[in-house]
Amino acid sequence: MNNYKLTIQYDGGRYKGWQRLSNSDNTIQGKIENVLTELAGEKIEIIGSGRTDAGVHALAQIANFKMQKNATEDEVKHYLNRYLPNDISVVDVTLIHDRFHARYNAKDKTYLYKIWNEQYTHPFMRKYSMHVEEKLDIEKMRKASHFFLGKHDFTSYSNAKSKKKSMVREIYLLEINENAGFIEISVRGNGFLYNMVRKIVGTLIEVGLGEKDAAAIPSILESKERIQTGRMAEAEGLYLEKVGF
Repeated sequence: MNNYKLTIQYDGGRYKGWQRLSNSDNTIQGKIENVLTELAGEKIEIIGSGRTDAGVHALAQIANFKMQKNATEDEVKHYLNRYLPNDISVVDVTLIHDRFHARYNAKDKTYLYKIWNEQYTHPFMRKYSMHVEEKLDIEKMRKASHFFLGKHDFTSYSNAKSKKKSMVREIYLLEINENAGFIEISVRGNGFLYNMVRKIVGTLIEVGLGEKDAAAIPSILESKERIQTGRMAEAEGLYLEKVGF
């Protein structure tokens, strides 16, 4: 049995997220599994490092799958890129040891969020960034970002349906930079809950617009009440940038 590690890029705009769904084949995982099943001549299931939401993109999603067929790395890569839709690309295939597991072995993930912060729209990036017309106060946003660093219960900043699993996550880094009209927010942590990054970015936007006081963030975290987090940033501005192992 061969174990293959995949590095995948995708434009999530027209998909219902990463995770395979029983009532739809319009998912990233589903599209890749269908092609691999044809290649392998057997039912293939792939394991992703995490589940990106509907509309979210990936610069380097990591996944792995196992199959009986002996195929070289180049053969797998060529076959996938030949038959996958052109908004999904496999940029690397590596034969890896049998115990590698893309989800369980992941130590951290980095997400990137892009905000186009000009009065006019960006014709070429409107599907890949969130447009905020009003000028954002980046210094206020940076000060607010410090409240999210470290280990917290992020129940308030998640739309996860199940509360059985721990909502505690640790954020190692949260950087905000300005680049030619874009505000880029980079968040690295040991894991992220459903909608967590988008809700954190939503709060930072509210702070940047003067709609929310950064000093309120600790009490919002402590409350564990989702209604207090306010707006959620749009999906199209979010990218899974990197997975660490």
